[in-house]
Amino acid sequence: MSCPVSCCFATLILLLLWRVEQIAEACSCAPIHPQQAFCNADVVIRAKVVGGKEVDSGNDIYGNPIKRIQYEIKQLKMFKGPDKLIMAVFTAPSSAVCGVTLETNGKKEYLISGKAEGDEKMHVTLCDFIIPWDSLSATQKKSLNQRYQMGCECRISRCPSIPCTITAPDECLWTDWVTEKSINGRQAKHYACIKRNDGSCAWYRGVAPPKKEFLDIEDP
Repeated sequence: MSCPVSCCFATLILLLLWRVEQIAEACSCAPIHPQQAFCNADVVIRAKVVGGKEVDSGNDIYGNPIKRIQYEIKQLKMFKGPDKLIMAVFTAPSSAVCGVTLETNGKKEYLISGKAEGDEKMHVTLCDFIIPWDSLSATQKKSLNQRYQMGCECRISRCPSIPCTITAPDECLWTDWVTEKSINGRQAKHYACIKRNDGSCAWYRGVAPPKKEFLDIEDP
């Protein structure tokens, strides 16, 4: 028996809603330079994860419980954030909704950046800069102490294709994607965008702190 027009229309609507829900569940993050991630974050720490469990975190508008993963951590160092130890990190329950999976055996050290969430807590997503500590370059580790903070008033613009140019003096062009086809290339690992005395910004390369006056991408 053929489906009436109203029946077919209802089926089409359900299929469209299902497709929209599928798309809405996907997690999508714009590429971001580590310095930008540092500047955007409320909290940046080095830590070990010593435990994890699923917890309820209130209810949605329909009264259904909201699930999150709570990681218990041992903070080793704070690079940015409140004058308190962070004891717990919260995230969504799956990567489809930008949840982060961390090893909980207490052996691996992580750099974790994210948003502050009350006393001794923070919330993280896949769009935050979260990486095993040993995967950071020596320059990135040094930059966490002061270098990145020196450039938080600068803008880092990703160059998606050649040609691309800066549009303002306080901008640094991030070209890893066009030169190396990677967002974890040389500039991400070894460069910081620093504000100079004249208000302009330029890439600085190297582990040592920049001199009072430095040339673009100088290597001390």
